[in-house]
Amino acid sequence: MPSRHKNKTFATLLASVTGGIGLHRFYLRGPTDQWGWLHVASIPVTLLVLWLGIGKHGLFQAAALVLSVLIGFLEALVLGLIPDDKWDQQFNPDSDKQSASRWWLALLLVITLAMGATGLIATLARGFDLLFTGGAFG
Repeated sequence: MPSRHKNKTFATLLASVTGGIGLHRFYLRGPTDQWGWLHVASIPVTLLVLWLGIGKHGLFQAAALVLSVLIGFLEALVLGLIPDDKWDQQFNPDSDKQSASRWWLALLLVITLAMGATGLIATLARGFDLLFTGGAFG
């Protein structure tokens, strides 16, 4: 019996939009994926740090979740750039279908790159502002 075909574009979209909580990992590898659970764990860790009042600034308090989201953007780019034949070998070995990426996967990758780069630059800028000036610029 053929297994369910895993769509590369959908996995990339999941990683772009919900990469911070790891839904793309569960879509691809199922509920036993340890890295997916690490993404999920970033939420209660961040909430616990906020509740305990550890740290002075929100960026450092939410560092686990911010890092998880940035890694989600990177994973989206990696997933979207896997060639279709290698994608099928890795995620669809028993599927009847063949993956065929379309133009909107490329558009999704461009948008993901823009959002991820913006998020990374903003995080670095705010982090350096907090570390070196104590938050003098905001």
